[in-house]
Amino acid sequence: MKLKSIQNKFQTELKSIFSIEEIDSIFYLLIDSFYKVSRIQLALEPEMFLGNNEPILNALNLLKEQKPVQYIIGETEFYGLNFKVNKHVLIPRPETEELVTWVLKHANSKKEIRILDIGTGSGSIAVSLSKHLPRAHVYALDVSVEALNMAKQNAALNIVDVEFIEVDILKTKSIENLKFDIIVSNPPYVREQEKELMKPNVLENEPHLALFVKDNNALQFYKAIIDFSKESLSKDGILFFEINEYLGKEMIGLLKENNFSKLELKQDIFRKDRMIKGVKN
Repeated sequence: MKLKSIQNKFQTELKSIFSIEEIDSIFYLLIDSFYKVSRIQLALEPEMFLGNNEPILNALNLLKEQKPVQYIIGETEFYGLNFKVNKHVLIPRPETEELVTWVLKHANSKKEIRILDIGTGSGSIAVSLSKHLPRAHVYALDVSVEALNMAKQNAALNIVDVEFIEVDILKTKSIENLKFDIIVSNPPYVREQEKELMKPNVLENEPHLALFVKDNNALQFYKAIIDFSKESLSKDGILFFEINEYLGKEMIGLLKENNFSKLELKQDIFRKDRMIKGVKN
């Protein structure tokens, strides 16, 4: 079957789910992953035939079931690096790349600082920070063994040294008596009432453990991490969070109540309140 014919099939069968631009983007991603055929190659050889149609047609069926393309190919790109992903970890988002950029802006690259990533998932934050701060000692924790296994693979894939720790942040106040200069976290923050706003490809595939909190306890993880920071963040250390866009004011109040200063609420590229930082007094 010609690749161009398969592309037309994608456009026809997925048009009720995605825009044509999205369909083509997904299609090019798949043919590059499965067949090492680039978009340019296909443009130069529009009559190109495939010897084995099965992988791309199986992918089409999975896309019709709203399975994210990143899970289909088992990888994604984040902060210019390749990351393996599976159903046990969230697919890293562009907004989180903005969080990494913000941390890097404030991290002292000339000193041997300690950084902790809480709720590391795929390891995207920790691995990216380690890659760009070679003198930093980067630690990352998660409660999920499956997530940590994936994060360890990503650290090896990107040739960085990150120390991974299995621990439940809701049940601990310190780690090996270490003090950290920076603590960063993108914890679960989507309230259950917001599920109806989410697309099926997220809701039906990505791990709910890493996404959702109870409506009546939306700041549960932030409170736990702030309590942890009282013991484990150095004086004048910086705490960075990715946050629920609807809870910026509540986060400012929470950090003020816990004696953090120099607070800054930052919007993402979509002009949503998405990040906050504070300095420990």
